[in-house]
Amino acid sequence: MRTFIITCLAVLLAIPSSAEDLKLKITKRYLNIPVSHKEERASMSFQIKNKKEREFVIRLAPENPDYWVFCDMSHLQGKEINITYAGNNTGLKQIYQSEQIAGQDSLYKEKNRPQLHFSTRRGWINDPNGLVFHNGEYHLYYQHNPYEKEWGNMHWGHAVSKDLIHWAELPVALYPDEHGTMFSGSAIIDYDNTLGVSKKGLPTMVIAYTADSPAKQVQCIAYSLDNGRTFTKIAENPVIDSKHIWNSQDTRDPKLFKYQPTGDWTIVLNERDGHSIYTSRDLKNWTYQSHITGFWECPELFELPVDGDPKNTKWVMYGATGTYMLGSFDGKKFTPESGKHYYTTGSLYAAQTFANIPDSDGRRIQVAWSRLSHPGMPFNGQMLIPTELCLRKTKNGIRLFSVPVKEFDTLQTKAGEWSSLSSDKANEVIKAFNNSEILRIKATIKLSHATSAGLSRNGQALLDYDMNGNLVNGVFYSPEDMTSMEITADLIIDKTSVEGFIDNGAYSYSISLNAKNDEGFRFWGNNIEIKNLEIHTLKSIWK
Repeated sequence: MRTFIITCLAVLLAIPSSAEDLKLKITKRYLNIPVSHKEERASMSFQIKNKKEREFVIRLAPENPDYWVFCDMSHLQGKEINITYAGNNTGLKQIYQSEQIAGQDSLYKEKNRPQLHFSTRRGWINDPNGLVFHNGEYHLYYQHNPYEKEWGNMHWGHAVSKDLIHWAELPVALYPDEHGTMFSGSAIIDYDNTLGVSKKGLPTMVIAYTADSPAKQVQCIAYSLDNGRTFTKIAENPVIDSKHIWNSQDTRDPKLFKYQPTGDWTIVLNERDGHSIYTSRDLKNWTYQSHITGFWECPELFELPVDGDPKNTKWVMYGATGTYMLGSFDGKKFTPESGKHYYTTGSLYAAQTFANIPDSDGRRIQVAWSRLSHPGMPFNGQMLIPTELCLRKTKNGIRLFSVPVKEFDTLQTKAGEWSSLSSDKANEVIKAFNNSEILRIKATIKLSHATSAGLSRNGQALLDYDMNGNLVNGVFYSPEDMTSMEITADLIIDKTSVEGFIDNGAYSYSISLNAKNDEGFRFWGNNIEIKNLEIHTLKSIWK
């Protein structure tokens, strides 16, 4: 920290305080920029030889910043840039270059930094985008404001993982352009060189995304030849401009995949009041095929076997809130057969599943944005733990189940396992973990009366099962065995949130942690039995 302060002072003394703008020769990797939420947003521009390199809005701190954000300038090494700011530009003199981001010494150790969920180093994140497995890496792109912890300046952030658990954040992958800011989209691997850009016959990563402007939203295509690190936007953009069909600004979030029976490239696109289907042979020219109402934003459409039987499959279509329909799909039209159903509630939004998972794996793996904030932090938002989706037959028909991916188990160490405990005895056991910030608790609770039972922490219910009302945390839930007096919960507790998976994934939820007192963990209920209790300590995902 002492070195960081000295560096800052040296840079500040070297920059004239009266400068109208800031001229720099880029010699280090990062530009660190101070932010204050006491200031109004104004436009900042980077220029090289009088040509705009980028422009964004930011709350530039004239002094005493709330936090610092950064720009990765690796691609501009040796260039002379001119930085202008349309607001109070006093803060320009605080911008400085460094090989590290401001606050690097405390990165991933901050007070409210999630230790089990992906979050970005600085700024805002929301929808996961472009989830794809390629060359041994899981790619997680996401809606990102690099310049503030509030929504705006939409770019595509980027992180990669070898195991779905430990993530390395990479430089921004997609920047705003003449068509607008970069809204949500998806990725595929083009093995057949459909775009004709492949080098030496290697497969190409292709993304479909929405460009948003005040005038309209349009769909665009870009490709990467360096394993998803950078993208080239095709000259034919936009490839879908559907305003003439819907006369609506709401046309966004293309989910791109290949429909194998015909070989057609397919986009499911949210438009106005539901999801539309478009098809293409070349990824450039798209034909509208059909529309189904009843969904909002971030469409998904995929096929899953029922109870693992490849001869019995259903197509799943859902929107941003996670409600879904089951049905059939012929490459042009989705025909619903049941729904809408729900399998999860809480903070989940804009979930997307990974493309290009190897056939030898065969899982349908989902990541969702968790709409939770992180008070006092220079970042906001997180992703939920990756989950595996499957279809199972239930008393109510075929339903979607969701459980944490098996890779998550590598973070845990079993601290103890007990059976046939009274609530008093269970509370004696669990109080040893009251100060654990990250923890996994698996429990089966047996009720003796048609009342309520559950587990709380510091006065907040992590699990509240009202058997009489068929409610879990206030949401309707009916167990598979209609006469059951039991409920099983898998609770994953992070520093600021908890995810719960009920009865092997029949229902799940995600909520923020809001302590009301300091009483720690407590099982409660009328003469209940804790039939099984497992407690696992967890390691942070941040290396």
